[in-house]
Amino acid sequence: MQKRGKRLAGYVPDYVVFDLETTGLSPVSDRIIEISGLRVRAGQVEETFSTLVNPEKKIPRSATAVNGITDAMVAGAPCVRDAVGEFLDFAGGNVLVGHNIHSFDMKFLYRAAEEIPSSCLDNDYIDTLLMARKYMPELAHHRLVDLAQYFGFSTQGAHRALADCMMNQKCFEELGKRQTEREKAEKERREKERMEGKEASAGMQGNAGESGQMLCPRCQSPLVLRTGRFGRFLGCSNFPACRYTRNL
Repeated sequence: MQKRGKRLAGYVPDYVVFDLETTGLSPVSDRIIEISGLRVRAGQVEETFSTLVNPEKKIPRSATAVNGITDAMVAGAPCVRDAVGEFLDFAGGNVLVGHNIHSFDMKFLYRAAEEIPSSCLDNDYIDTLLMARKYMPELAHHRLVDLAQYFGFSTQGAHRALADCMMNQKCFEELGKRQTEREKAEKERREKERMEGKEASAGMQGNAGESGQMLCPRCQSPLVLRTGRFGRFLGCSNFPACRYTRNL
């Protein structure tokens, strides 16, 4: 088995977004019939790759009903091995980005790459479906068309590889913004908790009475040592009027 890349969790500015259309759902018994990709640098599309693929088998009507690709359309197209080889050259060592590729597209690519002598498919990859579920939990569904509609992008040509690449590239950039916002908010939350902890500690030290006994920062009553289910803690002697506690 060839060495394989890692699934990455978040946004990168340089990548190749890609999409496949296939004869069915099984990477073992079904074949690729279209492959497209966009090479992106700093969030901007630099180059496009797209080709139909001759699966060397009849395309089921169920597949044609989804993507519109017919036997006549792929009759003169390159075979799977040649088309995937060209795509791998286009992708180079870039991070691959796609929607639901962890469970679907990468399996087809790995299968096809195994049939190409001296080929190497060890690119790291990012699945925008998994990103969307993490950073957009408010959505009921996370299909590519759902994301595109949410962000206000056109879904014209959906289920053709190049159109899906164009949709997903825009969605990935928006997901990257969501990731940045979430990470910033989380960092600010942790910093706020840290500062509140420092202030509480300083308040405890500054609220000692003349006898040196610790005083409650809320009501200035003496703190007393108590024992609960989870061990010892300091509690306000003015309980239950004041319910201040501090873990030891």
